[in-house]
Amino acid sequence: MTRHLRLEAVENFRDFGDYATASGRRMKAKRFYRSASHGRATDADLVAIEALGLGLIVDLRRPAERGRDPARRPEGFAGAILVNDHEESADDDPWWSFVKGSDLSEATFRQYLMDYYRGAPFVPRHQDLFSRYFRALVDTDGAVLIHCAAGKDRTGVLAALTHYLAGVHEDDILGDFLLTNNPERMEKRAPVLRQLIEEATGRTPSDAALHTVMGVEAAYLVEAFRAIEAEHGSTDAYLERALGVDAALRAALEARLLA
Repeated sequence: MTRHLRLEAVENFRDFGDYATASGRRMKAKRFYRSASHGRATDADLVAIEALGLGLIVDLRRPAERGRDPARRPEGFAGAILVNDHEESADDDPWWSFVKGSDLSEATFRQYLMDYYRGAPFVPRHQDLFSRYFRALVDTDGAVLIHCAAGKDRTGVLAALTHYLAGVHEDDILGDFLLTNNPERMEKRAPVLRQLIEEATGRTPSDAALHTVMGVEAAYLVEAFRAIEAEHGSTDAYLERALGVDAALRAALEARLLA
């Protein structure tokens, strides 16, 4: 199965369904998509996106991000769009604030991302959107798209939780997460990101540091699940207590997720 959808100006767009599960069934194919921001989507991209038959879009970006880079949607899109206006910090862009004050080293970027994943499952804004997403899934007839800015971190956590609920094996959950490290995407994105960092800091990051910023490592997602289990005892308990995914909702989600 070819998971990546090559669009002109929307990065990291791919199908995260069609995995085998512990029940012996499979996640549905061509029903679950993830991507980066749609702010620069071309008209051709919008045509391709419209053809997917989306019934639900979850935009995980903060309000300030959405304001700076408004998403383009297919004309007349009639599906549900989930966003929220919660801000946990007066800083409207904590990532770029970090970059400006960092040494731009590979190790510093990696530590930032480890810390990020450790805290991401507990951010109130994330929990609100994650819980609303799972409730909306059972009422959505069309395909589903989740996205953030780069389509790798916030999106990666939510996709992994979706896989967990579906019963996808841990190896496949991690393997899907690592598909963000697509060499074609990395090569195309690196010069753009290097220029943005140079403009923001007056300094030039190394190739290794850029690769760390753009990519993901299995350890990040492992850390997110470790933190969940440390806080709640298990991922199942987190889903129920923090996100409201109780037995009844899980049963409804199984019908929605599995072929």
